[in-house]
Amino acid sequence: MSDTSTTSDTTGVQSAGEGGGRSRRTVLRAAVAGAGAVAAVGAGATAAQAASRPARGVTFVLVHGSGSNSYGLAPVVAELGLRGHRAVAVDLPGHGAGAYFPLAYQSPQDLERLRTEPSPLGAVTLQDNAEHVEAVVRRARRNGPVVLVGQSLGGATVNAVANRIPELIDHLVYASAFCPTKRRSALELMTTPEASTSMLFRLTSVPTPPELGVNRVNWRSNDPDFFAACKEALGAGYTDAEVRALMNTLEPDESAAISASDARGLPERWGRIPRTFLKFTEDRAIPPALQDLMIREADELTPGNRFRVRPLAAPHAGPRDPAVLAGELELVARLCQ
Repeated sequence: MSDTSTTSDTTGVQSAGEGGGRSRRTVLRAAVAGAGAVAAVGAGATAAQAASRPARGVTFVLVHGSGSNSYGLAPVVAELGLRGHRAVAVDLPGHGAGAYFPLAYQSPQDLERLRTEPSPLGAVTLQDNAEHVEAVVRRARRNGPVVLVGQSLGGATVNAVANRIPELIDHLVYASAFCPTKRRSALELMTTPEASTSMLFRLTSVPTPPELGVNRVNWRSNDPDFFAACKEALGAGYTDAEVRALMNTLEPDESAAISASDARGLPERWGRIPRTFLKFTEDRAIPPALQDLMIREADELTPGNRFRVRPLAAPHAGPRDPAVLAGELELVARLCQ
């Protein structure tokens, strides 16, 4: 808002009518589906050391999270451009200009039909995402070093791409993003005690049947409780108007396969690329404790190549000022020289 993939045969939401109980696994899938619909410095150079060196001409390739698109990253891309950097925000398959909006999602909404309307995103796999981003990285690499950035569920795609072409990527950046290493998937990470406080569990998803293969969220719901949950999960600290603007950029469907697929970073591939984790300390979707778990497990897998960790006082949607995130990426560019 994401190595080869294995598609999931479940959607992440149950098909029971409203008021029915939801299983723990159902809630988990729904939670991961909503996670991206919008970081002590570790090993390596310090920020001060990096800032003292001129940045080379890198290209930033940014990958959005679940239910999101390149539009959500446009302010950061614009800020990087104004600072003299090349940057491109990728629309993953079935997102952005190629997004699918169910007819039942349009106004006036047909909530009953919205539960069963098919979606082409049901056929999208993690491998599809990885192949798409790999093609972008290969083109960008012709111009020099590449920094691959993932936000939220976009981290699964970043892992998959890094496993495929580690020699073409100079640095990986996880902006409060999923980074499975010891645990198989984003979905499995959401079963840990560290994820138990995630506000994503309060986001109500549309109960689609498993055969649709999608996690579906009705971002156009007028339920005040749903809005309150969205604000807490994605934009805690944002104004109501800012949260509404964010929700209006999000797309209802995400492939259920992405969060359930094996997205583990391989130590001999992904694990040889320098990496930074931007830890959003006010994130209530991917809580700081879960971010710490992913950092710790990754570092245990590749003790000779540990995360450089940068804390940012930001919610899941990221800093309100895009210059903050752009500034952190600019520091990464200097590390690539």
